[in-house]
Amino acid sequence: MDIHEYQAKELLAGFGVPVPRGSVAYSADQAVYAATEIGGWHWAVKAQIHAGGRGKAGGVKLCRTYQDVAAAAKALLGATLVTHQTGPAGKVVHRLYVEAAEPFVRELYLGFVLDRKAERIRVIASAEGGMEIEDIARDKPDSLIQIEVEPAVGLQPFQAREIAFGLGLNLKQVSQAVQTILGCYRAFRDLDATMVEINPLVITKDDRVVALDAKMSFDDNALFRRRRWWRCATCRRKTRARRWPTSTA
Repeated sequence: MDIHEYQAKELLAGFGVPVPRGSVAYSADQAVYAATEIGGWHWAVKAQIHAGGRGKAGGVKLCRTYQDVAAAAKALLGATLVTHQTGPAGKVVHRLYVEAAEPFVRELYLGFVLDRKAERIRVIASAEGGMEIEDIARDKPDSLIQIEVEPAVGLQPFQAREIAFGLGLNLKQVSQAVQTILGCYRAFRDLDATMVEINPLVITKDDRVVALDAKMSFDDNALFRRRRWWRCATCRRKTRARRWPTSTA
C-alpha cells in the first residue's frame, strides 16, 4: 500500500525526522489558508498522487504570494499529471500539499528497502539527490552507499554516522543526519513498511538537514495491525479540512 507525501511526512515526523511545515488542501481557498497558517513568503504547492516525477511533470509550483498559491492550486486541482511512473493515462490530482519552501544548498538521497533476497533491510544513500534511484545507479553508481541491517541488533548509530560521513557532511550536519537516518529506520521497522524514500534530503543554508520529499509503502498483509491508527489519522485530516474556511474573502 502506498500513501501520499503529506501522510508519509506526518508519520516520519513522529519518529523525529525533520520536515518542512505544511498542510493538505482540497481547494484553492484551503491552499491559501494553509499558506497563511504556515507563515513566511515562500511556499511550495505540490500535487499529491501516487507516482514519482511530479516536479518534472509540473506538479510542484513555487509561490511567493497568496495569489500565486491560489493560482497554482486552481491549475493543479483536477488536472491530470503524466509522469514516467503513471503511464500515458496519467493520474488526476484531487488534493494538494502546501508547505514552506526551504532554501537549500545540497540535495541527498536516502532510501530504505526490504531486500527479500538477503532477508534484510537495505539502506541506500547517495550524495546525488533529486534524481530517481535508478538514474543514480546507472549514471553515478560510485555515489551509492549501501548497508544491510542485521535484524538481531537493528541499525546502529555508528552505521548511521558512517553513512552521514560518507555523504560528505560536516560535524553539525552529521548529528542531524544520524537522527534522520535512525528515525527513518524506526519508522520502517515499527510500521511494517516495505520502502521509505527521502528524495531529496536537503542541507539548508543554515546547516539543517530536512526531508524535502518523502515516500512510503507498506506491507498490505500487516494493515490489520495498523487499522486503528490509519482510521484515526484519516479522521483527523477530514476534521482539519472541515475547519478550514471555504472563502478567503
